Amino acid sequence: MQNDPELNGKYLGTITQDFVQVSDTLKEASYQIRKRDISKYPIFVFSREVTKIGGLLIEASERNLQWNVNASYLEDFINRKLVAEDMIEDFQQAYRDADEYCCLFVVDREFMNFVFVPYPED
Repeated sequence: MQNDPELNGKYLGTITQDFVQVSDTLKEASYQIRKRDISKYPIFVFSREVTKIGGLLIEASERNLQWNVNASYLEDFINRKLVAEDMIEDFQQAYRDADEYCCLFVVDREFMNFVFVPYPED
């Protein structure tokens, strides 16, 4: 549930480039997910290939990005068994303030991990 060094080296550069371009959209989507009581734990899936986790929010090819972005949330991850029942409390404790940090779930063929990225300051 923390920033993984493997993620930092291999993916963080391209993720950061894309994140800066879409951060306002993600921040608003996070707010709407929480405001509508869908979940207290929004999660945005960054994947190079189309994934069925969550719903497509931003298609990479439409915005000249390297990553597709899907919107999801903790309860969906629990239903899909991506977060085990016995890890829910650990996830909730590791989750950062959704007004300041974006929870990303990075998916790339043989790699999947969570990372929390701070939203750019206004």
